[in-house]
Amino acid sequence: MPVMFNSILSQEGIDPALVRLLRHQDNRAGTILTPYAMWRDNRPAFEQYQCVQSTKNRPKFKWPLWASFVADPFGATLFVGLYSAQYVGVGDKDIPRPHTDGIDKAGMYDLYKLDLQKELSDLSGKLYVDWGLGTRAWVQLAQGQNKPIAEIRSSFKEEEFPGFSSFIKPLSEIPALPKTWIEALRSTRGVYLLSCPKTKQQYVGAATGENGFWGRWQNYVQTGHGGNIGLKIIEPSDYRVSILEVAGSQLTTSDIVHLEQLWKAKLQSKEMGLNKN
Repeated sequence: MPVMFNSILSQEGIDPALVRLLRHQDNRAGTILTPYAMWRDNRPAFEQYQCVQSTKNRPKFKWPLWASFVADPFGATLFVGLYSAQYVGVGDKDIPRPHTDGIDKAGMYDLYKLDLQKELSDLSGKLYVDWGLGTRAWVQLAQGQNKPIAEIRSSFKEEEFPGFSSFIKPLSEIPALPKTWIEALRSTRGVYLLSCPKTKQQYVGAATGENGFWGRWQNYVQTGHGGNIGLKIIEPSDYRVSILEVAGSQLTTSDIVHLEQLWKAKLQSKEMGLNKN
């Protein structure tokens, strides 16, 4: 039998009936930082993100404790802390969102005062649970939704970079990649492929700027189309990103563009894909 999350709460003297479970994940277009990336790299931004909740999500009852989880870049559910939660009231002014280019408008969000508790702090960033199939139900009650423990690690550790030829990720996961992955992608230029899960079409592009693949893909994350004509005329999608060819440091921008044209011809992405030039 697997160890259950409620058993760990009970061992700490915490009644599961008092605990609300929150699994933070945000893949909407325009997302600059995922909740996971904020927790890992910018805790004040993560705390601000948690403190603000849509009035549509206002619970009928007030649970004094929140167990917070984030979806990591691989979709696994990572425990990041137990918080005491006190409802403050409806927000009375517009505030910028810490993870997107949008704002939360006055009167449309609830504000909470959250304080990180010492209980379970030794498991923050180490404990993974099996959230189950209902990932859209991101708010659940511990008492009625006891979660099996999937893994407890000795320390928080990022996955190793798989290599450029093996790199395949949804565009929505790009902002939350480990720092070591980002540095590898930022320092490398070349030719990449976007695959649309909706239309089943492909787009071949070139990363020629000083921030390499990372900088180019961030532009897609922020705009949904990266300025490309073929992507502007279709509905935004969570494109799958992969690398077709890495350019050597001696290659010029013109050389990389030439490689891009060769890949367009190989994959016929003009005739049967999303490339329009």
